[in-house]
Amino acid sequence: MVERQDFFLGRQPILDRGHHLVAYELLFRDGVANCAEVGDGLAASASVISHAFTDLGLEGLLEDKLAFINVSAELLYSDVVELLPSRRVVLELLETIPLSEALYARCRQLKAAGYRLALDDMVAVSPLHEPLLPLIDIIKVDLLGVPQERLPSLVQQLRAHPVQLLAEKVSDPQLQQCCHELGFDLFQGYHYARPTVLSGRRLQPMEAQLLQLLALIGSDSDVDEIEAALKRAPDLAVGLLRLVNSVASGLPVRIHSVRHAVTMLGLRQLYRWLQILLYARQAGQGQGDLLLYTAATRGRFMEQLAQALAPGDRRQADKAFLVGMLSLLDVLFGRPLAELLAELNLAADAQQALLLGTGELGSWLALMRAVEGEDLAEVADWLADNAVLSLDTLNHMHVEALHWSTSIGRDSKLH
Repeated sequence: MVERQDFFLGRQPILDRGHHLVAYELLFRDGVANCAEVGDGLAASASVISHAFTDLGLEGLLEDKLAFINVSAELLYSDVVELLPSRRVVLELLETIPLSEALYARCRQLKAAGYRLALDDMVAVSPLHEPLLPLIDIIKVDLLGVPQERLPSLVQQLRAHPVQLLAEKVSDPQLQQCCHELGFDLFQGYHYARPTVLSGRRLQPMEAQLLQLLALIGSDSDVDEIEAALKRAPDLAVGLLRLVNSVASGLPVRIHSVRHAVTMLGLRQLYRWLQILLYARQAGQGQGDLLLYTAATRGRFMEQLAQALAPGDRRQADKAFLVGMLSLLDVLFGRPLAELLAELNLAADAQQALLLGTGELGSWLALMRAVEGEDLAEVADWLADNAVLSLDTLNHMHVEALHWSTSIGRDSKLH
């Protein structure tokens, strides 16, 4: 059903003239050795975006700083890039992108949409740069590619445009002092800090699940069908919650269901995110994890409880599914549950049920665990206070939930 693997993400500070931290460049890394073999620029960029927005969450990764994200030609010309929140990111155009009318037009579109653009690895200004420079906010000057005696004239050329200049690859105090005197606005390099490699465990969906969801959205399926498909992919649903919190951070709205998360994000943005995940799969592979079957089973069982105990209350049933599915979050990601829930912006009663076991949802969660653990004494105590259900009904619900989650694996093998 899914693949599970360690992920790695490089994060290098960018400082202003007062040595204040203002941004991080997020970098593709394929291990803890702080290096990367990039064979596919699109896959590498998609991997960085996926880790930053879905696996880690922007708030914990960036706090209130900006993110510089490398953008290849494939990513630049795709709709996927517009998933990134313009107020949080700087799109760093790689030097491998051909300078052309198509590039100028695309940059005008992105600027109109509110994005900040940076030009990477500048070493010299060519006539083809001239139409592009008025659209650029930040120019990164590659200090290793420019002889120091040519640096003042290059800076003077670039200062003809209303841009910020970033000195990249600042390697020692002398170079830092030189760039400071030349008036550079931003600074990045080993003199300040090497990239920090962040890592964690990610749950990577099978291509079949991604393709199924992409097909549903592409064929204008209704939200009910899309929600049902997401419920069969708990890893995707958790990633969706994180994504919504990253893209819509600062909003006072609390998420109460998978459907609510889809509605908040919107189908077009969901489609872009799924494309990113599909691209990111090319950056690495992992192995299956049966824990997700249990997460799906718990979600389905909790949903059935809500349907029986609060009939007609779809919102509560959706929320119950979410609580059941998230009850294994700490095990799936290998991090404290409170830390993970802080990234998801859940409704208060759902969060309290998971952390404290309180409220109606907390009571149902305790019953679900008792049924799963075959704790008949605890189940009997619960039923004594809730005579509307019987032991046979609970057993039927659990068996149905097991069949439902098992069908996820069967469905994924059909594609």
